[in-house]
Amino acid sequence: MSGDARDFNNMETRDVIKVFFFLRGKAPKEIQAILKETFVEHTPSYFTVKNWVAQFKCGDFSTCVAPRPGRHKTVTTQEIIDQIHELILEDRQISSKLIAEQLGISRERVGSIIHEDLDMQKLSPKWVPKCLNADQKRQR
Repeated sequence: MSGDARDFNNMETRDVIKVFFFLRGKAPKEIQAILKETFVEHTPSYFTVKNWVAQFKCGDFSTCVAPRPGRHKTVTTQEIIDQIHELILEDRQISSKLIAEQLGISRERVGSIIHEDLDMQKLSPKWVPKCLNADQKRQR
């Protein structure tokens, strides 16, 4: 195995484990020891090696990363930000709970978008931009 260990990604490491070790009958502990000797600090954990070997034993020889179920990591898209902004401009007294229900996202995410992306805050019952000074806020 020539080259720097950092040049390997998970898929290539799984290939190495499958071809050079698993198919030759090596146990996960042996595989881990050889990898640690070769890759030093870039070695996958024993738990990872053990799981990969278990998958190979079950007949799953795929080395590709399968798509994982579940929702996306973020719903903060420009489209969502624009929708929230339009809802606030239509009714400055709208609650974040109502926005969340209408858009089907969490109240925490709505609050994050309002405060961080739109840079607004609730002043009395209305949403206003944070950049206004105190005199300008009173005039609204």
